[in-house]
Amino acid sequence: MTDSPYERLRAEAEAGRALEVIVGVPDLQGRIQGSRLSVPYFLDEAARDGVGACVYLLASDVDMDTGPGYAIDAWRSGFGDFVLRPDPGTLRTLPWDEGTALVLADAVWPDGEPVDVAPRHVLRTQLDRLASRGLTAFAGTELEFLVFDETYRQSWDRSYAGLRPATDYNVDYSLQGLGALEPVVRRIRREMVRAGLTMESARAECHAGQYEIVFRYDEAMTTCDNHVFFKYGAKQIAEQEGVALTFMPKYDAGEGNSCHIHLSLRGTDGSAVLADPSDQDGMSELMRHFVAGQLACLPDFALLMAPNINSYKRLQPGAFAPTGIAWGRDNRTCPIRVVGSGHSLRIEHRVPGGDANPYLATAAAVAAGLYGIENELTPPAPHSANALGDASVPRLPATLGEAVHRWENSEIVAKVFGASVVQHYAQAARTELAAFETAVTDWERVRGFERM
Repeated sequence: MTDSPYERLRAEAEAGRALEVIVGVPDLQGRIQGSRLSVPYFLDEAARDGVGACVYLLASDVDMDTGPGYAIDAWRSGFGDFVLRPDPGTLRTLPWDEGTALVLADAVWPDGEPVDVAPRHVLRTQLDRLASRGLTAFAGTELEFLVFDETYRQSWDRSYAGLRPATDYNVDYSLQGLGALEPVVRRIRREMVRAGLTMESARAECHAGQYEIVFRYDEAMTTCDNHVFFKYGAKQIAEQEGVALTFMPKYDAGEGNSCHIHLSLRGTDGSAVLADPSDQDGMSELMRHFVAGQLACLPDFALLMAPNINSYKRLQPGAFAPTGIAWGRDNRTCPIRVVGSGHSLRIEHRVPGGDANPYLATAAAVAAGLYGIENELTPPAPHSANALGDASVPRLPATLGEAVHRWENSEIVAKVFGASVVQHYAQAARTELAAFETAVTDWERVRGFERM
């Protein structure tokens, strides 16, 4: 018997341990959307032929609303289907959902052509560009989240306001005061490991109820697949435990939720192409080009790293999140932090928050690095002081509106990502902006109900 993921699934089904398979596609927000199939149907038909899913899944906002302006116009096409083609390398069982496995899929049109705006394809395009240069990207993501005592339904009923965090104070690195937090995060840690992820570290963070779990780096696509799987599973486990957690970048005035992305390159022979032990900073010329590309492209690519209104509430002065465009050696106040040595020499991209779609954010970092390599850009001297609020450091886009303007009017973006991707993600941002501009917020009520 071939020791393939599907053959192992068949053996699990024959033993009565596998009953269903979720076939899912990561959407524009990085959520897994899909359908449950019986194992026999999946193995006999869907694994080979794929499964149909409505095209609007990759052309809708967080409320699942779609409309004109996207590169995929669901209304004009009659809400037809594309095909979800399962990637067998992503198949895994769900420890929190007995008898269920999940496999991620690529979206393709009925003629077999990839859906070019699908997040997995956007990343694959940039990784293929790297591969043509004999390079492979390795990545790791560090996700933070907040845990609250209330359930998701209770949180909804309260409009997500006045919730009680699972700790009462700053528990950064603390090993005590975690009584209400530990049961759910312990289960998340251990069930992710049972599902095949390799945990490196876990600890409480600065905001009350905040936690971070770091899983081992891998090839970039695998890391992004693990990332969306983790977010999906963590929410499922939280719901089963009777609590709620959020990855939103800025829940309140406290510390935000980040998603730092660590990214390194290796040669196809495994060589540490970014390192040069003879250099003062340990960096090869390729690494310097790679870093310079990040700085050059950050303003134009920010939309793929900070895609929502709330993203920019985190990227504010005094929030310990980057506001300027600079790099530094082990300097956490810079958006591009260079750390490690030898094979571990890498950039830590500190712009993305917990809402970032990992495929898009990683694609942006890879594309920026390639831009620096192709144009042999040279970075400025590393920033050794506090770059937060430093007036001499060029600013990141401060709002989603500014970011989408840069995105739509950038020659680099058009050349690197193509017209349909530019249009599609600009529309996603404009939909988010339009939804916010018509909403009446609690802030407005408090400010104006009585006193205006």
